[in-house]
Amino acid sequence: MIHTIRFRITVLYSGLLFVLATLVLGGIYYGVSKTTEQRPVSTELAKAYNEDDQYLGKREVVFMEEVENAVNVRTMATLRDYSLVTLAGLYVASLGIGWVLAGRVLRPVRSITRTTEEIQATDLKRRIKLHGPRDELKDLADTIDTMLDRLEEGFRAQRQLIDDASHELRSPLTIIRANVDAVLAAPDASDEERARAVAIVDRATTRMTRLVEDLLATARRQGTAFADADVELARVVGEACEEHAAPAAARDITITRRLGTGLDMAGDADALRRAVANLLSNAVRLSPSGSTIRVAVGRSEGWLWAAVRDDGPGLREADQARVFDRFWRGEASRRDRHTGLGLAIVRQIVESHGGRVAVFSRLGEGATFVLWLPPREGAPGTPPESNPLAT
Repeated sequence: MIHTIRFRITVLYSGLLFVLATLVLGGIYYGVSKTTEQRPVSTELAKAYNEDDQYLGKREVVFMEEVENAVNVRTMATLRDYSLVTLAGLYVASLGIGWVLAGRVLRPVRSITRTTEEIQATDLKRRIKLHGPRDELKDLADTIDTMLDRLEEGFRAQRQLIDDASHELRSPLTIIRANVDAVLAAPDASDEERARAVAIVDRATTRMTRLVEDLLATARRQGTAFADADVELARVVGEACEEHAAPAAARDITITRRLGTGLDMAGDADALRRAVANLLSNAVRLSPSGSTIRVAVGRSEGWLWAAVRDDGPGLREADQARVFDRFWRGEASRRDRHTGLGLAIVRQIVESHGGRVAVFSRLGEGATFVLWLPPREGAPGTPPESNPLAT
């Protein structure tokens, strides 16, 4: 018990009170002793006479000053004795009062401790919800509750990601296992059947590879291994366009670029390049042959923006709010078994840079994806709601 905070607070409180009382009573005693004359009481012999002036002999007498001195000596002795008794009683009483007060003060701490002990990593629904005055302990409890809210949301998102990733990986693994068992491992399978099985396994493996790469990109951006540096947005977007020039040309798709200058920001160039590349990859995959993909960067209302516009199938209004969710896929993506992580990674990268991603689309009229990013000197307010490629 001597190592508990309650015991230490009690001893500290009692000790301070005892020292203070000792100083007060000692000061009073010292002041009274200095202003009061104290010396041994002395007597003298004097001749005594009766009412008839008859000599009675010598008698011991005490003068008035000596009586006052005797009273002073007795008073100081009484004051000293009562002061010592009072100090002893005060110390004992202060121990009891200090123990009770320390228990009341530390009661919220015990409530916080009990609640945190009951919270498990798999169940973060419990909250402290401390009631009482708005003091330091109430602020501490509210801070812990806020931290638990963030942890619960993080664990929920993590569990959802694991469940979704497991579901997505299970399908290609099943396909690979079925083809290996039924065709590739069968000695009597024909060459045509083996070739078809190899093609199916290759597609399933490619899908798994793409999914794993997207998951790694998601985990990498969530980590702390990033060292943001000065980034020229136009150069990053231009490099992403160059990387997709060959795939676009293979499908007879033209990528036009309108890149400005002086569009500097602080961020991760590789992550931003991947965000633009994911938009271009979707645009090349979904745009019809012979169409044009428009890529542009600029500045509007204090914000930097990068936009990719395609002539693909477009999005329904109801789907535009879900297009950036993990593993969400539209009809075209489901047909080619796309992972559904590309746009989720784009949103994650942009939001981690303090920006916002937006989509403008109509069904059958293509889509425009806009990345709003803060400049190096910081951006005022919230990003605009308009489409910079609307004209």
